[in-house]
Parts: sequence; structure tokens; C-alpha cells
Amino acid sequence: MNVTHKQLKAFVALARSQSFAEACREIHLSQPALSIAIKNLEEAVGGQLFFRTTRAVSLTPGGDAFYPVAKRLLADWDNAFEALHTRFSKQRGKLSIAAMPSFACNQLPEVLARFQKKNSSTNITVDDVVAEEVVSLVANGRVEFGICFDPGEPEDLNFQPLFNDRFIIVMSKNEAKGLPEVIDWISLSKKNFIMLQRPSSIRLQTEQMMQEHGIELEIVYEAHQLATIGRMVASGLGMSFVPELCLQQFEEMGVAWRYVESPGISRKVGILTRKNTVLSEAAEQLKQELVRRY
Repeated sequence: MNVTHKQLKAFVALARSQSFAEACREIHLSQPALSIAIKNLEEAVGGQLFFRTTRAVSLTPGGDAFYPVAKRLLADWDNAFEALHTRFSKQRGKLSIAAMPSFACNQLPEVLARFQKKNSSTNITVDDVVAEEVVSLVANGRVEFGICFDPGEPEDLNFQPLFNDRFIIVMSKNEAKGLPEVIDWISLSKKNFIMLQRPSSIRLQTEQMMQEHGIELEIVYEAHQLATIGRMVASGLGMSFVPELCLQQFEEMGVAWRYVESPGISRKVGILTRKNTVLSEAAEQLKQELVRRY
């Protein structure tokens, strides 16, 4: 069976408009050319797709069943070539990605430095936003891929794990004096805590763990950014429960840290992409740099 793209376009245009004149205007074909395309398609599939009279055109039952299939085939055709064009056109140029701040600040610069040595002509934009916003940017196609915690199973998205990150307790160096390397939750119940504001996924997961195990903490401060929390911790305002991947950032602020006894929290960190979407050459190379790093 030999069905062409031109025949599919002719069928969809005529099925939608049910008028040879309108279909000809839509796809820029003469009426004889449109008639030949429909005739050849019907011969290829082995059956009549349209009822034709001098006044009207309508779909046969077979044509009606084929109509949504034909539309999907055309959409897949267009999307495939658009994705291929994007892949080559972005091989040299601008690349946009998203990453949650804890990763963007601590892990990403080293990976970007290695990538830039091989791709010096590529301009990169990094949206360092909370994990929930990373998911939104990827889903809406505003960035090519994102780096964030595992969001579960969102529709039309793929998650490729890179590493498993566990949470730690950060505190001022003065607060850490005399504390063991691993501390228990009972001793923490007497301390002041600083937490990320809702709806941060870190905050929600922390609260879920505390509720499941009957743990109560004295939350005296809330902030929107981990960098703000780090400064508050370093100033002795309280402790905080944060991902270990941002440890370097916190140590540079002059804080100490400890592991906490079970129960703990750990989350997978990985690369988020849209399903059925081909990354540009530059995005694919940066993705592979991330995979090699972990």
C-alpha cells in the first residue's frame, strides 16, 4: 500500500470542510488535483471514503473511521519533522534548561564548565526555580529539559534518575559543638527550626515524614529560598532539614551539619524531559554530561 502525505492532507481537508472548493483553498490544490489525490487514496486503501453528489460531499462509514487516524498521522508527521529541525537548528545557538536551586547552585556549574569547553558557541539559559516550577517549564516546552526531584508519574513526561539524595540537619558551628555525627529526633524536638515555605516539595515531604512517625519540631522561621535559610542557620537562629546536595553551598556559609537517625528522607534527583520529543544536539550533549557525572 502506497499512501502519500499529499493524499492524507487532501483527505483531511475534504473531510473537515466537506467541500471541494474549500479544501482546494486550504491546501492550495486545483480541484482536478484534489480529486485525483482522493481517488488514488481510495484505490490504495481499497474502498470508498466519500459519498459524492452534485451538491454535497460526506464521509462514508469507512471514511469516518479513518478521519481521526489520518489527523493523527499528519500531526505525527509534522511533529517529527519539526523536532528534527529543532535538533539541528539548535546544535549551535541557544539552549534553555531548568534546575531546582539546590542543584543549580551546587552541582550544575561543574557540569556546565565541562560542556562549555566542547560547545563554546552555545549560549545557555538556566532557570533556577523550585522543583514544582521545573516540572511546569518542561511540560510547557519552555525549556528542553529540567533537573529536579522525581515528580512521580506526570503525564507526558519522562524522568531519568541520576542519583539518590538524602536530607541532613544543618546548624551553626556553635550549635554543633559536642553533637555526635548522627543525632536522634528526640534531641531535635527541643531545638528551633527554620523551614522552607509551603508548597515546597521539601517542606511537604518533611511534614509527611514527621506526621507518619509522630515527630514534632518547633518551627520558628520560614523562608522561600534555601540560601536565605543557610544565612539564618549560620547566624544561630535555628536548625534546618535540607537536601545533602546543597551541602557545599551551606558549608560556604559557615554552617555545620549532621546526619539524623532513622526515619530519614531521601529522594531521587534526575533529568526531566517531555515524552515523544527529540532534544536538540546541544541539549543531548549536556544531558550526557550529566549522566557521565553521576
